[in-house]
Amino acid sequence: MIVTLTPNPALDITYTVPGFRPHASHRVTGVHAQAGGKGVNVSRVLHALGRPTTAVLPLGGRTGEVVRADLDGRRLAHAAVAVGGETRRTVAVVDGTDTTMLNEPGPEVTTGEWASVRAAVRDLLPRASVLTISGSLPAGLREDACAELIRLARTRGVPVILDADGPVLTAGLSARPTVVKPNADELRSATGFEDPERAASALISAGAEAVVASLGPEGLLAVTPDGVWRARPPGRIAGNTAGAGDSVVAALAAGLADGTPWPELLADAVALSAATVLAPRAGEFDPEAYRELAGRVEVIRG
Repeated sequence: MIVTLTPNPALDITYTVPGFRPHASHRVTGVHAQAGGKGVNVSRVLHALGRPTTAVLPLGGRTGEVVRADLDGRRLAHAAVAVGGETRRTVAVVDGTDTTMLNEPGPEVTTGEWASVRAAVRDLLPRASVLTISGSLPAGLREDACAELIRLARTRGVPVILDADGPVLTAGLSARPTVVKPNADELRSATGFEDPERAASALISAGAEAVVASLGPEGLLAVTPDGVWRARPPGRIAGNTAGAGDSVVAALAAGLADGTPWPELLADAVALSAATVLAPRAGEFDPEAYRELAGRVEVIRG
């Protein structure tokens, strides 16, 4: 079973707005709301792939109730921890070629509530093949809150994928996560290096065992104990980019659980991420595109 932790979950709202542009009035042609947050998206993708998964997340208020009901309706296994604050909302405005994101900050979580989240993760670790930790921390917590969970999982022999940025990423490195998955901007911000490979190597020096960096249309860069790899999609793919990185994490988690070699693992991650861009909402992917792209991803070493 793959356990996902979403420290700051959300109700994800997607507006479809053809021809969207700032400073103008628009007619929304489609509205959809679903349980979200990066780790929840990872679990949704894994669930669709038929992989056992449990999502751990703090939920509060009426929005939290909507999120919980959506997870129940999709029969997505979850361990929801009650908190006093109101679960946040995110809004994705999709215009057919790109996505504009509006993210609320989320509620403050107390140290006592976080202790309950930590306990929920701890109780699942004996059955976990991989733990993923994705997204931002809610207000009220120390920057090393995720590092504590990484150490807990690693002492139990469970690999950990950390998908975070800023202080959460840098604080997490000291706990030696198995994989960290920044994007190009997060790499640059964390290290100050413009060159992605140099930046990824700096994260390795700081404690990560492997770094898989999302480089947008250029695919993935992986700096691993087995070498450096680059995996590229067969062409530029336009659509809804929300959730594409979460599908990379889902593929990485499945590959780690199965012991898949890096070239095959990265090819799968790129294909699944690209198929997610072609789907209307985060946490979903186009199955036909996934199958078609799987054999066309270019993976080179060095």
